[in-house]
Amino acid sequence: MTAATHYTVPGRTTDETYRVGERALHGVVEGWNERVVPGFVLEFGNGGLKLLPDGHAKALALRFNQIKRLRIDPIAAPTGPLSGFGDEALQSFAVQLRDGSVYAGLCYDCRRTTDGLWIFPKPAREGDPERVFIPRSAITNYQLQRGDGGLLADSDFGASLLQDADASDAAVTEPVAVTVQTPQQLQEALQRQATLKPVPIGEALIGLGKITAEQLQRALQQQKAKGTPLGQTLVEMGLIQPEDLRVALARKMGYPFVDVRHYPVDPEALRLVPAALASRLRVLPLALVGNSLVVAMADPLQFKAIDELEFTAQRKVLPVVGSAVDLPERIAQVYRQAGLGPAREAKAPAGQGTEATAAERAVEAWQLAAELVSGAGEDDSAERPIEQSDNTLVRLVNSMIIEAFHQRASDIHIEPYPGRDHVIIRFRVDGELRPYLELPASYRNALVARIKVMSDLDISERRKPQDGKIHFMRFGGLPIELRVATIPTSSGLEDVVIRLLQSTATLPLTGLHLSARNLSVIEEILTRPYGLFLCAGPTGSGKTTTLHAALQRLNTPNRKIWTAEDPVEITQRGLRQIQVNPKIGWTFAAALRALLRADPDVIMVGEIRDPETAEMAIEASLTGHFVMSTLHTNSAAETILRLHDLGVDPFSFADSLQGILAQRLVRRLCPACVQHEPVPEARLHELMRDYQAQLPPDHPLRDETRLLAHWQEHFSRDGALMLSHAPGCRECGETGYRGRLPLHELLATSAEVRHLVQTRAQPALIQTQAIREGMRTLRQDGIEKVLMGLTTLAEVRASSNL
Repeated sequence: MTAATHYTVPGRTTDETYRVGERALHGVVEGWNERVVPGFVLEFGNGGLKLLPDGHAKALALRFNQIKRLRIDPIAAPTGPLSGFGDEALQSFAVQLRDGSVYAGLCYDCRRTTDGLWIFPKPAREGDPERVFIPRSAITNYQLQRGDGGLLADSDFGASLLQDADASDAAVTEPVAVTVQTPQQLQEALQRQATLKPVPIGEALIGLGKITAEQLQRALQQQKAKGTPLGQTLVEMGLIQPEDLRVALARKMGYPFVDVRHYPVDPEALRLVPAALASRLRVLPLALVGNSLVVAMADPLQFKAIDELEFTAQRKVLPVVGSAVDLPERIAQVYRQAGLGPAREAKAPAGQGTEATAAERAVEAWQLAAELVSGAGEDDSAERPIEQSDNTLVRLVNSMIIEAFHQRASDIHIEPYPGRDHVIIRFRVDGELRPYLELPASYRNALVARIKVMSDLDISERRKPQDGKIHFMRFGGLPIELRVATIPTSSGLEDVVIRLLQSTATLPLTGLHLSARNLSVIEEILTRPYGLFLCAGPTGSGKTTTLHAALQRLNTPNRKIWTAEDPVEITQRGLRQIQVNPKIGWTFAAALRALLRADPDVIMVGEIRDPETAEMAIEASLTGHFVMSTLHTNSAAETILRLHDLGVDPFSFADSLQGILAQRLVRRLCPACVQHEPVPEARLHELMRDYQAQLPPDHPLRDETRLLAHWQEHFSRDGALMLSHAPGCRECGETGYRGRLPLHELLATSAEVRHLVQTRAQPALIQTQAIREGMRTLRQDGIEKVLMGLTTLAEVRASSNL
């Protein structure tokens, strides 16, 4: 760009010349990277502009192809229509930009220059831009229409112009928000929507003149902090009204708006979605269009709600917009009229089951708790008669289970306290307990009773522990199963622990994050016709998941595989699975004894708990069967000591043992916000000392140069070793962690290891020999996963006493 002392910008009624430094206009430049830079325009023309950003002493030179839009602030606060124009001169404009977004609204004038378009938009509020410049390189196409609908201008910018007027209208002209009331109108609206390219809701609101780019940026920052949907954030900030959000969704994003009060609902559509689910998600099934189900919802961007509906209805779901005010009452009405249930849950949490409304679910839970507090009265120690079927309590229990599911919790802990102390509810997420809710003391008995009713337990028995299951779909919830345990505590109270059995799918061996050496050794062990393979670790360390991954590899038509488990959590087609029941004498040992007469090739025993089960497992492995089982021990070498303590014959055990895999679970860094940085020199030496501490003195990796070369070969990125951390984001609940991954320690038997087992050698000697033969300890495997960027050293160290 050449220097200039003057520059020309189209003015209100004529072109205006501005002198640099005297009358430089203030505006905002929007970039393609979503950056917004306010400042003074010092130069303009010759293919670019020069901007002095606010608070900076150095000007910024920008080419027009670098910017998306330039908005010029008003010179003075507007007191009426722009000079020279009246409202009768208003025109509608629509400009489609190269990123697919649309800038549209009402304007007093639109001027085309060799550099691009100058638009004089009608201000919606004080401080709105007086004129907007869009570079030619940013425009795909545009249209300008008079108030009577006549076409004033049609774009010939760019190479991607639409060839026919109808297609052009559909692509860039702001569609009229016709309220759908009949099936024919719905068909036509859905056909129109199919030709439109949706744009982000923020862009849609800017295009309608409801908000400015600065307001959008502020809302995005607040949304990130609060975790609420963008539309809700804008409403809470007072920048838009709920009606503005509906118009933006219906007009700019192409979703038809349906008048749910008058639309004739198809009963066949209602039958595909249970009343309780429709009420909870606040969606109204309207019609069947081909093989798709059309549903009305207040926010059609709730994708997880749509996924849940598609899972339930087994059809593709087409969302349309309905009034949030009218939906609950209309849902209850149409289901009642169709005889499909009263839909009493119409006031269920609006955001349950949806990713974008996690904050809504939390707010709803607190609102339900507030209802309980207000209902309990001033003295909540005087427990008024509260039934387990109380509507607020029922909704709260359902809300709690659904929220636990969406937070990926493995367990729900309900902990009543004596006296007037509140009931504490906590979720275990990624192995750690997190507070969820507190309830009035007067509801503790009713809460426990409600869960007992759902799991078919005896509500009158409060002195003994009970176990049960909940099939949550029976209560209008998600298709998940829960295992319930009630435990009597002091003062005649009962704790409840609910395990969420979310995943019934089997992971493959390659999905267990095994090292290359461990994967190859396990695959070789699984090819053997007989022997004993053990998986060791504390409760909840993923042992069953690992064994089922191994069973999946063995599950072929030429093998008969039996399992004895307590409980059966993972199912596979082709396996014959037994649920043991010690209360009636159907123990692991009894099941194993029966299975030996059932012509098995492979047997999986859920756990070796007693000498009888241990002896029978070893005997089965020596008589031509491949046996897998688990033990609760800390390391692979200590598993051998544990079996010696159970009284097994060391020679039989040494002959049958093929391998022991010990494992732990650690929290995994959130993939959405993980960051990688080169390892500082001091930290690198700390990692090396940690890794070498468990190596025998004669091990080659005791040499730092060899160890560093080994790490560089296997774990470096761009030639450098990295450490990773995650600051936290919305995906991980600002914790920096999302999900867990296992650390492994695989002891494979050899002649030397068998000799040590036969002679009852100490675990330390067995571990040293196994390390010489290639085993990596849990700590060493964890350090390697740290270098791979999967977790942190703090997590590895915190996993037990490694």
